[in-house]
Amino acid sequence: MEVLLQIRNLKKYFPITKGIITKKQLGVVKAVDGVGFEVYQGETLGLVGESGCGKSTTGRCILRLIEPTAGEVHFDGVNIGKLDKQAMRRIRKDMQMVFQAPFASLNPRMKIGDIIMEPILLHGIAKGKEARNRVKDLLNIVGLAGSYTECYPHEFSDGQRQRIGIARALAVEPKMIIFDEPVSALDVSIRAQVINLIKDLQEQYKLTYIFIAHDLSVVHHISDRVAVMYLGRIVEITGYRELYQNPCHPYTKALISAIPIPDPNVKKEKLILKSDVINSLNQHPGCNFYSRCPYSFPRCREEVPELRETRDGHSVACHLVNT
Repeated sequence: MEVLLQIRNLKKYFPITKGIITKKQLGVVKAVDGVGFEVYQGETLGLVGESGCGKSTTGRCILRLIEPTAGEVHFDGVNIGKLDKQAMRRIRKDMQMVFQAPFASLNPRMKIGDIIMEPILLHGIAKGKEARNRVKDLLNIVGLAGSYTECYPHEFSDGQRQRIGIARALAVEPKMIIFDEPVSALDVSIRAQVINLIKDLQEQYKLTYIFIAHDLSVVHHISDRVAVMYLGRIVEITGYRELYQNPCHPYTKALISAIPIPDPNVKKEKLILKSDVINSLNQHPGCNFYSRCPYSFPRCREEVPELRETRDGHSVACHLVNT
């Protein structure tokens, strides 16, 4: 399969400062700390992990919505970190994002038709009547009426607003869309409809997805491969079937064991983690999962485990697995 996106040693550190006039740096929060993976043309890569692990920051760094501290992002053979603003605007047409909060991502002062038409006009895809017709077609594609172009965001439900966000992302005919927890704010019934819509659109338009979520059941339903992230690092990445049937990293095992089974007669063994997440300012030089891992040993505290391929297509960052 052809590689569309390649991430190499991506880092994003946020400085913590004290003082108003003379700012003193107290430390840094390593939101993304050496992330690397590939995304193939036409696949869906699920990026999962608990809140605060750096999933959304990774997605925003890929699109340069925030500038990474270090690392490289190659999209369709181009190192986008070296592009100027004008060149980045052109390539951003091929890289779109659907955000977690559908209401916050839509301008409340703009009508829906104007929101979707704005990127069409900006990138010169269409204008005038052709652009207006394109907006109505996009609304129909995502399951909304074309007459909604004159309505404002507050007149819609969260599920409808997320469909509008998807229509806006499709407006510029992208090659890849990053979904940042697009269904976490929706009711369960609406969530299933939006997930099915996303899958249908991928098949229809041959799109590539990065699907960010913390709900493993949703990721299992939509992903071809899954990358598990913990405190800024990828700890495991493999196909979705392999991940659920044969998880290797202790953190992945804990996540999967926490998935509820809707059958009271089925007994499931849960992996209970030892303590809370470590403070980002007091990280030791080794594995970030050391303090919570039930299988940790001294090497884990001193040495960062490398993400290594243990078998075909299955990579794990764990000293216990890789020794």
